[in-house]
Amino acid sequence: MEYIILIVVLAVLILTIGGTLLLRPRGTRGIRRGRAGGDLGTGTGTETSDSGTGTGTITVPPPAERPAEPEVTKPVLEKPPPSAGRMVRLRARLARSQSGFGSALLSLLSRDRLDDDTWDEIEEVLITADVGVTPARQMVSDLRTRVKVEGTRTPDEVRAMLRAELLEQVETEASRALRTQRHEGRPAVMLMVGVNGTGKTTTCGKLARALIGDGETVVLGAADTFRAAAADQLQTWGERVGAQVVRSDREGADPASVAFEAVSTGIEAEADVVLVDTAGRLHTKTGLMDELGKVKRVIEKRTSVDEVLLVLDATTGQNGLRQARVFAEVVDVSGIVLTKLDGTAKGGIVIAVQRELGVPVKLVGLGEGPDDLAPFDAATFVDAILGG
Repeated sequence: MEYIILIVVLAVLILTIGGTLLLRPRGTRGIRRGRAGGDLGTGTGTETSDSGTGTGTITVPPPAERPAEPEVTKPVLEKPPPSAGRMVRLRARLARSQSGFGSALLSLLSRDRLDDDTWDEIEEVLITADVGVTPARQMVSDLRTRVKVEGTRTPDEVRAMLRAELLEQVETEASRALRTQRHEGRPAVMLMVGVNGTGKTTTCGKLARALIGDGETVVLGAADTFRAAAADQLQTWGERVGAQVVRSDREGADPASVAFEAVSTGIEAEADVVLVDTAGRLHTKTGLMDELGKVKRVIEKRTSVDEVLLVLDATTGQNGLRQARVFAEVVDVSGIVLTKLDGTAKGGIVIAVQRELGVPVKLVGLGEGPDDLAPFDAATFVDAILGG
């Protein structure tokens, strides 16, 4: 009986030990478990299993990491050259575009005999160059008098005579200097006006570059709220040279409010100049022209407007003069900016527009480059026309 009980106990022990060995997974020997699939010994996050085959591998992804924030690279600010001497540097380009005008006058005045037909041709050349009918006739009269008084003419004398006459017509008693000085603790405010297509927004950006090149601090106001591309364009100009830009995020916003905010920002930032770009409104639409007057009045609630610059396309000739008349009736234009002067042989528009408005040409655009806007200089302009 005792032997039977001993045999039963031994059998139970054998079955218990054997079952434990059969149920134990074979691939887990020598691995220390950490958290959820982690291998504390290796830190690989890999677990070995024998489910079915004993060769399977389960890859546990590492804890999610916060994505690195992209590095914000600040745009490299450009350093524009000063405005002084720009027109002299661009003189050759101006001379190439104006040579037809000047050479034709020199050729006609150099003839041995100047009869009525020749003087008619001289007048025609002047009118074709957009000098205007009245100024052209005045110039012809003055030149005829000079020829009678001086008599025989050498080529150098002809050139000197024509240069003196052109200078007399181009020069003006009004100052061509831009009013960019702070006054009464506030920045100078400049309003840019003009119709679509004259290059007004581009001129605004180029002028900001020139002022910054001269050491001024500038705030740009994108008050052309009817054309989203204009604000974007002005933003790009400002970012290149470090000028702060005030704009509306809503297309069609009130231009006067944007202009007012730009001036307020300029005052708070103690900027030297605030440049306000207005919409390129058609001069035939009275409502829009009235709105331009409103922009000026709203600005004047905070400070004075020091310059109103009318941007004209030099290639439009007499049409540009009609635009100038209408704008002058709405706002007190203080200066003219002639763009695309390098692309036309009609440089006489300088004489015509000054005579029409009684205000000087202060800036000229002489190319497509960012630094091709130059302060107008009468002597350099006349010498370029005459190719000297």
